[in-house]
Amino acid sequence: MNKEPANIKSFKIKNKANSKIHAKKRIQTHTHEFLGSTKLAEAGADRHNHRFAGVTSQAIRRGNSHVHVITVNTDFFNHLHQIRIITGPAIPVGNGKHVHFAKGRTTLNDGHVHNFEFSTLIQSPLI
Repeated sequence: MNKEPANIKSFKIKNKANSKIHAKKRIQTHTHEFLGSTKLAEAGADRHNHRFAGVTSQAIRRGNSHVHVITVNTDFFNHLHQIRIITGPAIPVGNGKHVHFAKGRTTLNDGHVHNFEFSTLIQSPLI
């Protein structure tokens, strides 16, 4: 049985010009886990922050490096915020590993936004 490596995903593209189907292979890249907290917003008894965690998109080539898309909701504190950002390029941390920096602002909800900044975790930490 001819089985493809686990890091290769097959998909088909239909060519409208001649209705033939061509199989293409796209190599899966890598993702990063991330977790963080927003900065505090509002004043007095309403002063609060939010937490978030997830996994990035696969690597997206950008120049001599790559970036990842992060899309996540924060936790709920009578409301939540959404985060959608593209990370910065890879930052080497030794042994061929890297992280990415992310900085931005959440969506507006409950009359305010939160700023945030964090780095992703190292890709494939056990390999």
